[in-house]
Amino acid sequence: MLQAVIRPLGPGYRSRRRWPDGRPATVVIDTFAAPNPRLSGFERIEIYNRMYWFRTLDSLHEDLPGLRAVLGERRFMRLIEAYLVRHPSRSFTLRDLPARLEAFIRRTSRLTAPHTALAADMAAFEWAQVECFDAAALPPLTPADVTGVPGSRLRLSLQPHVRLLALRYPVDEFALAVKDAALRGDASNAVVASRRRLSRRVRRPRAAPTWLAVHRHEGKIYYKRLDAPAHRILTALRSGRTLTQAVATAGRGVQPDQVRAWFTTWMHLGWFCRR
Repeated sequence: MLQAVIRPLGPGYRSRRRWPDGRPATVVIDTFAAPNPRLSGFERIEIYNRMYWFRTLDSLHEDLPGLRAVLGERRFMRLIEAYLVRHPSRSFTLRDLPARLEAFIRRTSRLTAPHTALAADMAAFEWAQVECFDAAALPPLTPADVTGVPGSRLRLSLQPHVRLLALRYPVDEFALAVKDAALRGDASNAVVASRRRLSRRVRRPRAAPTWLAVHRHEGKIYYKRLDAPAHRILTALRSGRTLTQAVATAGRGVQPDQVRAWFTTWMHLGWFCRR
């Protein structure tokens, strides 16, 4: 029954009449779905088959506006239909649907070429926001918690909701431009047409190494640009390095005052917590 419910829809978004092995689908479905006075077994299961696909496609459509803008509506729909065939929903919550989308995009570049790298970056960025939204927030570290502990012994943990990204494209700026264009479109009398033209109106960004931290502050999601050395420090701390070891990853060109300013900001934002 599960296979019947999650198998891809056919033409006209109706259930396919053939089972994957070539048998008539009605023959297979009649073994576990009885008819009622109004519907055949096939027609009863078709209701759930269509519900599954419409709901999962709609969920990804809403969660991934940036990826839609990168690819355009048609290519986006082809991508996520292929993705759901390979990675059907396995969770009680639709929240988890995009979890493996970035890796899928990188493995199946034919679906997103010539914008595969940008699409993968955008999928990673939008999934990071999903994770950040409901990840835990532990009591933040205070200056008193670290006073007197030498850097060679001090290990700092990052809040579970902080997500660190090293990307090839400035997807944060692109996402803001897409959001702004959508808001302007919603204010017009042609909302649907505006959304269809979204990818044409917002120019895709050029490649430029970008380091981001996606985080939650006072209940809202933000993304903050990082310098490459700052990203290396935070990544090292998250992996369990001591403060001294983590700061060493920044490289020789970074000044102590700069590192001090970074840590002041991160402490103020509550990014650190006890291990």
